[in-house]
Amino acid sequence: MSFAADRAFARDDGARPEPAPAPAWVHARGALDVNAPRVMAIVNVTPDSFFDGGNLLAPETDDASVSVAARLCRTYRQQGADVLDVGGESTRPGATAVAPDVELRRVLPVIRGLVADPELAGAPISVDTRRATVAAAAMAAGAAIINDVSGLADPEMARVAADTGAGLVIGHLRGEPATMMHDIRFERVLPEIAAELGRAVELALRAGVAADRIAVDPGIGFGKTAEHSAALVGAADYLMRETGCPVVIGASRKAFLGVLGGKPRPVEERLIGSVTAAVMAALGGAAIVRVHDVAPTAEALRVAWAIRRASTAARREAEEVERARW
Repeated sequence: MSFAADRAFARDDGARPEPAPAPAWVHARGALDVNAPRVMAIVNVTPDSFFDGGNLLAPETDDASVSVAARLCRTYRQQGADVLDVGGESTRPGATAVAPDVELRRVLPVIRGLVADPELAGAPISVDTRRATVAAAAMAAGAAIINDVSGLADPEMARVAADTGAGLVIGHLRGEPATMMHDIRFERVLPEIAAELGRAVELALRAGVAADRIAVDPGIGFGKTAEHSAALVGAADYLMRETGCPVVIGASRKAFLGVLGGKPRPVEERLIGSVTAAVMAALGGAAIVRVHDVAPTAEALRVAWAIRRASTAARREAEEVERARW
């Protein structure tokens, strides 16, 4: 049975739909239970990422500090991160591509260091890359998941995922980060993105990637207007139904959050918006939220799910009382 079928929503007398139990999302080092939303922590080993670029680089170099990255990731795990997503190339709007050897130099020492850290045992490592060569090397270094924002633009990426048994996140992106915000055109944003992701999923399946290892990401802020991004945050249930895959939502600190709700806000003032978006995404069916701010996001999700469980139980009790009256 597909992920979408297992997580189908059932309605009861007009009550808010509740998801049925879902299978785990499988990766190369095990599986991640996604019956409740999971947190993917962003670990940028880049000098130019839009929010935290340069934070994990060694002084006066373009190389990552493995010790600083490991310390940050230990903190993330303590705060509630379920996946650590390591990236060596910024894909922010306007970013230019880096050479594969530079990307490898940034991510491989960090991945090896995280895998070897006993305090991080059991934490699946994801590599955020658009290149099959980088993905293959990262998997050989101990990564468990490939997070490809480009939607398998590299024709070898699906084969690498299949050969290594990686969990695979297929992101939606039209064009390149350098130009993706130019001439944005969608007639019907949700059906078009679902269809394009669906075609990429089929490509991965044909290459031999197992269905239970594939997740999709609609690419919040990647060639989308603020309105498109806002709509996609809450559309995970639709995307899951259309693609048959669990959905990853990465809205953290992105520009669209700074223009919603009135007063524009710079990236350092988007924490509340980011946490709100993560909770809305999870309530809308997202299996995983990809975030910079792990502690507040994890706490907000715990509270939201506790309220959801309690209110669901209380409603059912109230409905039983109501039925008994008749």
